Amino acid sequence: MKNITLIKGDGVGSEITDAVIKIINAAGVAIDWDIQTAGADVIEQEGVPLPKRVIESVKKNKIALKSPVTTPIGKGFRSVNVQLRKELDLYANLRPCYNLPNVKTRYDKVDIVVVRENTEDLYAGIERQVDEDTAESIKIITRTASERIAKFAFDYAINNNRKEVCVVTKANICKLSDGLFLESARKIASFYPQIKFREILVDNCCMQLVQNPNRFDVLLLPNLYGDIVSDLCAGLIGGLGIAQGANIGSDYAVFEPVHGSAPDIAGKDIANPTAMLMSAIEMLNYTGEFEAAKKIKLALFETLNADIKTADLGGSAKCSEFTDAIIERLAVLS
Repeated sequence: MKNITLIKGDGVGSEITDAVIKIINAAGVAIDWDIQTAGADVIEQEGVPLPKRVIESVKKNKIALKSPVTTPIGKGFRSVNVQLRKELDLYANLRPCYNLPNVKTRYDKVDIVVVRENTEDLYAGIERQVDEDTAESIKIITRTASERIAKFAFDYAINNNRKEVCVVTKANICKLSDGLFLESARKIASFYPQIKFREILVDNCCMQLVQNPNRFDVLLLPNLYGDIVSDLCAGLIGGLGIAQGANIGSDYAVFEPVHGSAPDIAGKDIANPTAMLMSAIEMLNYTGEFEAAKKIKLALFETLNADIKTADLGGSAKCSEFTDAIIERLAVLS
């Protein structure tokens, strides 16, 4: 039996987590869940949104499945996600984006993997108030972090039969910071001659993604651009409700959906658990539960093909009904 940390966030986090755990149990996977809570709801009891107990749990178990956590805009506590990534050195954010069956989109055959550096850049949130009228953010790019994320991208390409890695920067303007990221990617690319290497500016990349996303394979980006472009790619395949994510480091891995906590629909049984489930499927693959992961994915796809979908995908199924439909199909596959 595997020991895995389960981080329940806030908003819809609890209900989509419960749905996914029911599905995993139905697939016959034996997991001893170390249940932890984090986010806005925890502050009242413990004074912080990410208690040390959560970090210690992940360090002990090495792997975590996490639901969404609210991040205040422009005020309040710092992002729990950013803090987790920093404290556990989860330097690689992995976002596979591909079409799901019977989910209508503008594009077909989209199959893009976004590899995003996860620990530095402007997204790290190093800021200060210079004076009453001026705020300053610091963009930090290091050779060490840039080379290791580039190596991660090329290793991923090799291990998953991908053909190309395209590095995305704004090195024509940010000549030192983005220039260092680009230089690092070029260096690492030289050790992988079997993988095609391409360079593109982030604004041009966004334009080309919405014109013809099929021209891209693996995208390698610094932290902030990666956050933006990965959401753009999610839009190409149907939205954040089906967008999976993983944060991976040398010692630990945290799998999570990338959408927000949606407190406005919490408790209404209308949230879409697909992104959480897709993230859990990747977690099962990561832990070697390949057969269970394959069955759950097939059951999910069969459910979508049967036109059983939540409202965000144009259907009318409640979260619980969608979950039950997947479990019914799992029973046939088992």
